[in-house]
Amino acid sequence: MEYRRMGRSGLKVSSICLGTMTFGHGTDETEAKRIVDLAFDAGVNFFDTANSYGGGESEILLGKALTGRRREAIVATKFANPMGPGPNDSGMSRVHIMQAVEDSLRRLQMDYVDLYYIHHLDVQTPLEEMLTALDDLVRQGKVRYIACSNYEAWRLMEAMWISDSRRMARFECYQPQYSLVVRDIEEELIPLCQYKGLGVVVWSPLAGGFLTGKYQPGQRTVEGTRSAEDWAYPQRYFAPNADDILTELLAVSEELGRSPAQVALRWTLEQPAITSAIIGARTVEQARDNMLAGEWRMPAEALKRLDDASQQPMRYPKSMEYNMHIRRNNAVKMPSLQQEG
Repeated sequence: MEYRRMGRSGLKVSSICLGTMTFGHGTDETEAKRIVDLAFDAGVNFFDTANSYGGGESEILLGKALTGRRREAIVATKFANPMGPGPNDSGMSRVHIMQAVEDSLRRLQMDYVDLYYIHHLDVQTPLEEMLTALDDLVRQGKVRYIACSNYEAWRLMEAMWISDSRRMARFECYQPQYSLVVRDIEEELIPLCQYKGLGVVVWSPLAGGFLTGKYQPGQRTVEGTRSAEDWAYPQRYFAPNADDILTELLAVSEELGRSPAQVALRWTLEQPAITSAIIGARTVEQARDNMLAGEWRMPAEALKRLDDASQQPMRYPKSMEYNMHIRRNNAVKMPSLQQEG
């Protein structure tokens, strides 16, 4: 297993992160413990959950599975989604953050979490209010690092500026959706994360199972999967040529003798700025196959084939401005370099 730095911080996490959204939702306590133990055996030290997964059940089962091994694990959880019927039971207000972290720590049976994400946008609360509350949690030792998920580039940049200008704890990680069929973050968010030194931990690198080999080109629903259950299946984000991408993935995986899931995960891990990819599994068998993606490197030719098949058209303004450096360079006229007649 490869370990990578979390952005500019000194924290090192495994390139494969075990996501636990299925814990309490298709994965019971016994199977959850087996999956966590398998993850440790595979070298995984990074575990991802959220207070809203399974109504809190995911945190409970993860906490139980990590009993006696807390210091071996880097644990991330999230807040923002509704956790009750009240007006302050969701969002990123100071009131909710302080309540949410205490509830998560209780469910996890831990004194602190390593990484604490704002899960979704809350446009009704100033960024300053959230960032000040999170800074307080870092100073109190209840949170080691703070992070965000699903933010637009401008909002992420604004949050970074607020933290830097006020000398508060700043986001050290960004968690976006990213896969062979959802490459939107390459336009602005990846360059921003590289520029500001943020780790990038991606969710749904297998596109909700679409890239695992369960689906054939043209299929969007398979019995016994998330698509059939209408649960956590991000079909609406897929690229228009998703079927062509899947066709190329299946061909490459057959040639490499690897499962489609391993190849899709490996492609994600080979991309610039990616720190870790979150895998989710209902069973030990699924988890074992996915974790193997952290143990090999993809041949350059196969990587290029998948890059080319999944590359999406540039959008404005990048589509207009991407080659302006060439125009600038060509505009330079140096008399001393002119050929004499």
